[in-house]
Amino acid sequence: MSRRLDAVFKLCVFGDGGVGKTTLVNKYLTGIFKDTAMTIGIDFHIKTLEVDGSQIRLQIWDFAGEERFRFLLPSYIVGASGGIFMYDITRSSSLRNLTNWLEAINNKASTIEEQIPILLVGGKIDLEENRAVDMELGAETAKQSNLCGFLECSAKTGYNVEEIFETITQQIIKKAEISDLNSDL
Repeated sequence: MSRRLDAVFKLCVFGDGGVGKTTLVNKYLTGIFKDTAMTIGIDFHIKTLEVDGSQIRLQIWDFAGEERFRFLLPSYIVGASGGIFMYDITRSSSLRNLTNWLEAINNKASTIEEQIPILLVGGKIDLEENRAVDMELGAETAKQSNLCGFLECSAKTGYNVEEIFETITQQIIKKAEISDLNSDL
């Protein structure tokens, strides 16, 4: 007998092309690291997980980062519960583009309260020797941009991969004002 699903949340993963979004999602879903081809448009995945005793289904929308696909974002972001903005720690331009991405994501929100929780993620920390963005800059950028947090990760080693999805899911639940999803069971 399967458990009842307590909540379904749409989670959008976005950022410039080549920062490791698809690799991160694949590592989270399968536990396997593999280089991937460029995402064309949008990839969609489902993951069911348990958070504090509740069954949560994440609909993970992995957006292509290339400029030519950005026109898709406003229509596909509708109904999103949260987001992960990913940048490459070896490419500072991928963090500088955060403002443009946030404008597209939050363009319908008139107040900070209406904005979805977004976690800032610096990827590819296994390439530390090529670092172009200090960890402190990432943390400060998240704070200044009113994001819900900041983590660095490596899809290659698996470092912080689970924590990223746990953190954003907890923030989504908090934003949805669901203190105890099982209270009505």
